[in-house]
Amino acid sequence: MEFKISKEFIHEVKKLIQEKNDHKLEVILNDIHHADIAEILDELDFDDATYIFKVLDSDKTAEILLELEDDLRENILSRLSPKEIAEELDELETNDAADIIAELSQEIKAEVISELQDVEHAKDIVDLLRYKEDTAGGIMHKELVKVNENWNVLTCVKEMRIQAENISRVHSIYVVDDEDRLKGRLSLKDLLTTSTKTAISDVYIRKLNYVNVDAEDVEVARIMQKYDLEAIPVVDELGRLVGRITIDDIVDVIKDEADQDYQLAAGISQDVEADDSIMELTKARLPWLVLALLGGFITVRVLGLFEGAMLEHGNLFFFTPLIAAMAGNVGVQSSAIIVQGLANDTLSGSLFNRLIKEVSLSLLNGVILATILFIGSHFLLNVEVVIGLIVTVALISVIVIASLIGTFIPLLLDKFGIDPALATGPFITTSNDICGILIYFSIAKMILGF
Repeated sequence: MEFKISKEFIHEVKKLIQEKNDHKLEVILNDIHHADIAEILDELDFDDATYIFKVLDSDKTAEILLELEDDLRENILSRLSPKEIAEELDELETNDAADIIAELSQEIKAEVISELQDVEHAKDIVDLLRYKEDTAGGIMHKELVKVNENWNVLTCVKEMRIQAENISRVHSIYVVDDEDRLKGRLSLKDLLTTSTKTAISDVYIRKLNYVNVDAEDVEVARIMQKYDLEAIPVVDELGRLVGRITIDDIVDVIKDEADQDYQLAAGISQDVEADDSIMELTKARLPWLVLALLGGFITVRVLGLFEGAMLEHGNLFFFTPLIAAMAGNVGVQSSAIIVQGLANDTLSGSLFNRLIKEVSLSLLNGVILATILFIGSHFLLNVEVVIGLIVTVALISVIVIASLIGTFIPLLLDKFGIDPALATGPFITTSNDICGILIYFSIAKMILGF
């Protein structure tokens, strides 16, 4: 059952902190999940949050540390000594500890590492720090269970018991050779049902998925999602087993990627949050707003080219927002489908076939919408038949062109290594607005002959 954090509970926590009643504070917090405690700390000021950190045991606060917002974690860490930070990291798995150390300054980082009690744990953390954070090496755990292909089942079980002591959850048992090169995986069922004298080389499964340490985290996520994996081994350039990536790490990657794409689609160029400073939010939002403003200037300029037509046929002007809006909406719909397909690696077939399909779909939608528009404008707005004809022809043309732009642009951006999510934001909307207005008045000029 989810723990509900009430104002009364927060008030009680603050009161116990003021009274320095450490025992009662520890009692009421110990039975609460670390994710809920992180939310409680978010309601306190930095001094009170730090006080709770020093009251609770490291095995509890280490998990809380991972759940905190970046700014809160940074402030709490700044109030802890290198030795106190090291005590927290000793309780964490290597990749989580490495992520936290990476946020520290170089000077503090070296002091914290020197204070770590477990030498092997410290070596593994240092090893992880050399990988880029958006690669398989940057998100992998060093903790895993591995057995040698030359062992028998009895030796394997004994070694597994030793290795599993420091692992919270065993997803897979990996098989390596004498050089630590990954050879396959071992089924727990086969291990339990096989004679203790049987060689591991006779029973392990040789076919398995794995990734290289330099593989991008989004590629790892795609592979794990495709094959429905809970964990995947990581190998170095020589094929040696160096770590594993678990599903909880990949969920974070997928969430971060989705957040980034959503912000790009909304015209936000940097990774920001609602609580960031006004300057940070301005820097993230302003570039695309400037682009939208420039697009608006171009649209005004295009309208200016047809000023005479609007003076002579005033009804044309009233349909301008409709044409622009439909162009932007259709473009965003088309680009969103393509971006989603690129992200999930589900696009198939040639570019030509995809464009033909998009043209067919947009023509069908365009004819249906144009028919509704023609009937509505004639009977509800009393628009002349010729104006209605211009608007409907323009609408069909705009929908087809906008869908082609929405399809082609993200594919083009992806080909040049640019995040195609850009194509679902102000970029595609602004470009389609301009094209829509230009097409609309060009068709009007052809039909009316002005």
